[in-house]
Amino acid sequence: MSLKSVNDILGCLEQQARWQEQPFQQVLHFWAEVVGVVAAKHTQPIMIQRDVLRVATSSAAWAQNLAFKRQMILLKLNPKLPAPLVDIRFSTAGWQNSSVKPQPTTNSPQEHPSYLGKTGAVQPDASPVQETPETAFGEWAKKMQMRSQNLPLCPQCQSPTPPGELHRWQVCAICASKQFQNLPYA
Repeated sequence: MSLKSVNDILGCLEQQARWQEQPFQQVLHFWAEVVGVVAAKHTQPIMIQRDVLRVATSSAAWAQNLAFKRQMILLKLNPKLPAPLVDIRFSTAGWQNSSVKPQPTTNSPQEHPSYLGKTGAVQPDASPVQETPETAFGEWAKKMQMRSQNLPLCPQCQSPTPPGELHRWQVCAICASKQFQNLPYA
């Protein structure tokens, strides 16, 4: 039986610690690329334990959504690692990111990006008219046409768009929602 010096033992432990950290450092390096920038802002890989990656999330909703997509994440992440991961566990435990602030809620209609301001007071008719669905739709269409006459056009679909939507998303709300649907892991 050979005895090793304390320095030899510490050197072996240090090498083992570096070897175990290496896959985790690679996970940190590739994380935003694998899950997407938006999801990366709401997640923090914490550790790899028994080939399972532990990831802290900013909310339970993020944890649940990413848990559903963990197989896709593993398929993208494992080829970048020296040893493949078996699974990923998402949890709010360990979340320490103070850079993500909760979005303020819109309390008044004036704060919403689609708000157009007062477009004219509605004048009640002096004589009540029996409206059919066709006439009601015609009146509504006229009001919408008048309301959207001076609005800028969406650069993507060319529909009249409130300036607040263009300022916030650079496109109308419908085109923005289509773009959001195509974001990875959002």
